[in-house]
Amino acid sequence: MSGGSTLQKAIEQVTKATEEDKKGNYPEALRLYQNGVDYFLHSIKYEAQGTKSKESIRAKCMSYLERAEEIKKFLANGGPKKAKASADGGPSKKKSGKKDKREDDSEDSESDEESADDKKLREQLEGVIVMEKPNIRWSDVAGLHVAKESLKEAVILPTKFPHLFVGKRTPWRGILLYGPPGTGKSYLAKAVATEAGNSTFISASAGDLLSKWLGESEKLVKGLFTMARKNKPTIIFLDEVDSLCSARGEGESESARRIKTEFLVQMQGVGNDNDGILVLGATNIPWGLDSAIRRRFEKRIYIPLPEAEARTYMFKLNLGSTPHVITEQQFHELGDRSEGYSGADIAIVVRDALMQPVRKVQQSTHFKKVTGPSRDDPTVMKHDYLSPCSPGDPQAVETNWMQINGDDLLEPKVDMNDMLRALTNCRPTVGEDDLKEHVKFTHDFGQEG
Repeated sequence: MSGGSTLQKAIEQVTKATEEDKKGNYPEALRLYQNGVDYFLHSIKYEAQGTKSKESIRAKCMSYLERAEEIKKFLANGGPKKAKASADGGPSKKKSGKKDKREDDSEDSESDEESADDKKLREQLEGVIVMEKPNIRWSDVAGLHVAKESLKEAVILPTKFPHLFVGKRTPWRGILLYGPPGTGKSYLAKAVATEAGNSTFISASAGDLLSKWLGESEKLVKGLFTMARKNKPTIIFLDEVDSLCSARGEGESESARRIKTEFLVQMQGVGNDNDGILVLGATNIPWGLDSAIRRRFEKRIYIPLPEAEARTYMFKLNLGSTPHVITEQQFHELGDRSEGYSGADIAIVVRDALMQPVRKVQQSTHFKKVTGPSRDDPTVMKHDYLSPCSPGDPQAVETNWMQINGDDLLEPKVDMNDMLRALTNCRPTVGEDDLKEHVKFTHDFGQEG
């Protein structure tokens, strides 16, 4: 925001405030006065040029601030609907410096306002609690045995067998999942949300915790952990945690530094009881994390590209119940041929392969009659379906998909050629340089998943 726009915004806010003040709408006038003062202060600190300019803005700011204080006290005392202003339209001055009952009531009003702010932040954070389970089980996650065992130690065992964790034996309070994009970090978190039983699962991102208003981001971070402590046992999942907790440096803004400081304090600060809370982070660039944040994640687990066995299983998972004629041996061949592919890459390959029969239907100029199970009753066989074929087939009839009734079309089953064609079209998205960085970080700070 430029200097002119900040000052202009302040003027707009106080102009609206004086209008509402004249109308007797004091709660709205108070809010607008306070917003205007915030903008004036920002302009004085960062943008106003010259001593005279700053003094002029400061004088206006003090005048509006005094008026806001007077309105606040009138509202706190339940006074008349219209607060009486002085003859020049400004606030009336107090003649005594003694603290009276009205000032005590004003302090009560301020505490009420603070509780209202807390309520607003709490309502803002309620959306990050995952109410419906994603219905993804451990068995749906291919490979990653070390990662799954660590998560079970941190999530399942403490709730099912609390007597195991007494004395010095405590469950993990911070686990960082890192690795190339598409290897299943967020998918693992969904499995945790499903398998966590009676634990509260909170999924938060930078969009949930960052605010344009000064000081509000820190309140959101504190409110997140406060909410987690009230709903123990709790799992806080921070996706793309590097966007919130990157390494601190000289060039970063003051607000970014305050957010990281609040994270550090809440995750492992003096006076904070985090028993029953697991902070689960996921990132593609772990080397970009601040070293103090990295230390708070007690276990740092590398989620690598899947091995051949896991890739074979992924092809089966992604095909699901779709009709196909791929044999077990061919699945293993696909697992061997897909070296370097991530789980997300394999999902895209399978989706492309599933579209191959549709493309055959679109491109075919000849169809023939085939037999297949009825869509209404799979136990009944229908003998007059039409399926694409080559022009040289003895039963081929020259036609196209536009001339065929929708209920009469039987698409071809997915076969090995469809998969191989999709593998050729869809290339892996993870480069060798990225893998080297992750391997180096694992050697220095992490462990294999």
